[in-house]
Amino acid sequence: MRTVITCCAQGLRMALLVLLVWQLAVGQAHAFFFGGVSLKDEKKMGRKFDTMIRSNLPLVQDPEVSHYVEGLVRRLVKAIPPQPFTFRSGVILHPQLNAFAVPGGYVYVFTGLIMNLNSEGELAGVLAHELAHVTQRHVATRLERAQVVSIASLLLAVAGIAAGGSGGGALAVGALGAGQSAMLNYSRLDENEADHIGLQYLTAAGYAPASMAGGFKVLRQKSWMSGASVPAYLSTHPDIGDRINGIMARVTGMKESIRNRRTDNSRFLRVQTLLWGRYGDEQAALQRFRGKDALSLMGRGMVHARRNDVVQAARHFDAAVAAAPADPLVLREAGAFHYRKGDMSKAEPLLTRAMQLDPRDYMASFFYARLLDETGRAAQADRYYKDVLRQVPEEADVHEAYARSLGRSGRTGAAYVHMAYSAIYANRRKQAKRYVEEARAKARGAADAPLLKRLEAVYKERKEMWEDD
Repeated sequence: MRTVITCCAQGLRMALLVLLVWQLAVGQAHAFFFGGVSLKDEKKMGRKFDTMIRSNLPLVQDPEVSHYVEGLVRRLVKAIPPQPFTFRSGVILHPQLNAFAVPGGYVYVFTGLIMNLNSEGELAGVLAHELAHVTQRHVATRLERAQVVSIASLLLAVAGIAAGGSGGGALAVGALGAGQSAMLNYSRLDENEADHIGLQYLTAAGYAPASMAGGFKVLRQKSWMSGASVPAYLSTHPDIGDRINGIMARVTGMKESIRNRRTDNSRFLRVQTLLWGRYGDEQAALQRFRGKDALSLMGRGMVHARRNDVVQAARHFDAAVAAAPADPLVLREAGAFHYRKGDMSKAEPLLTRAMQLDPRDYMASFFYARLLDETGRAAQADRYYKDVLRQVPEEADVHEAYARSLGRSGRTGAAYVHMAYSAIYANRRKQAKRYVEEARAKARGAADAPLLKRLEAVYKERKEMWEDD
């Protein structure tokens, strides 16, 4: 699955996203010009933005991470009044300490935020704040007030924040002119309301209310330590100091039993370990993983594997498995390591055991499918590819790997169907067109007809979205 991209590739991809967002913004502007922003408009806008985010930015699809964030969002959503949206979440691979929400109930968290907070409660506090922006329809209200300009501005602001640093901001602002930069912020009133309502959501969900202030303190501290890498007009959290004081003033008036709530941080720490091990600065990660527990050993193994220090990596993974032989995450990561270095005899039992212990871990299934493929068992791999695609149907890398497996098995028509899906979900329009045409030409009558029919429907929907841009 998609995990690491170079800085250069990320910059190019970000430039593409800004261009696409600009096209979307201009297209949407006319729809809102003569009237308010309806719920239907919000849902459509959110769906299109989500499609572009998933097509142009690296999302972390590891189920240990994505399921955790989904569960956190669900817990918060259960605590808020009924909404006309179905809330969805995504974790964007980027070091920025931020999260944002867009109309239609789409919530995105940057890996940098998860990696640098201290507890689940702090993460829940930031997410509760972002959910409040959606439920109070702050984006829609600003679109209604500013009409054409603000649609482009707000979408480009999100793209600029995702790009990170002043370069991303300059790219976004350059498309509109620096004179529009003041329109890229939520108003102070919006932010205060999101704090107030978000604090209610956080408390109703069972978290300690001070966690929201704790999360904002981390944002402020990291900003001071690293410098203002994001221009103030692109920040979604201005005036943090005053807002922290306002939150704590409200917390002081709550019951002691609510103020002193405790949260189980075990899953949060597992996710942090995974993200630091896979993406964090190597030296900083090793400093974090100084313990002798299985997760720390696994984290050190991941860092050494990134350094291509195979001997040290193997030693730490073996120690992690010995310390926690029934932890599916440890087994999965150890199995993936041995698969990558070509030791299938060690990888297979580890991945098999990981899948038995956690059947929802589709990443273990994906590695196992590839292992079966590479050891001449493509027919057996087929089932596991299908299982993975049921969990992540829009993951381009999985479709491409499955397509190659089908091609090796002589199922050419089905292979082109999945190559077409890979191109569609990766937003490669020319390739998508070519592979769809190849799928039509190579389809084997009744055997491939259902696959082709579904592909045609997906391609038609995506083409309409591309044409709207």
